[in-house]
Amino acid sequence: MREVNIGPASEFSDPGRRIVGFGNFEVGVFKLDGEFYAYLNLCPHMGGPVCQGKMIAKVEEVIAEDKTSKGMAFSKTKLHIVCPWHGFEFDIRTGVHPGNPRARLRKIGVTLADGDVVISVPEEREAAAAAG
Repeated sequence: MREVNIGPASEFSDPGRRIVGFGNFEVGVFKLDGEFYAYLNLCPHMGGPVCQGKMIAKVEEVIAEDKTSKGMAFSKTKLHIVCPWHGFEFDIRTGVHPGNPRARLRKIGVTLADGDVVISVPEEREAAAAAG
């Protein structure tokens, strides 16, 4: 792993993202409610560029006190990234698919140092193995 400074945290929208390329792989870095999350830009379903997909609030069923459905609504707290190839969704905070917890994005370490966002980038061969 190597540490890469990708710029000032203040330059990220909230919510927002930046895709950073490294030779044969990319990393998606997200800012959500002041926190940063980073993932290999590789959908575990079929290898699509998941981090480039739409960011959308999770759709949740609203349940009444009597346990009946009141319909569907967008979550006020959970934001998903949707892979543009086949629509697989992942929680931006956890990288986990809501319907299959075994389907998850590969986390990349992200920290703040002197106001800058720093990611822990895998070596090229590590990234290739993750894709494989």
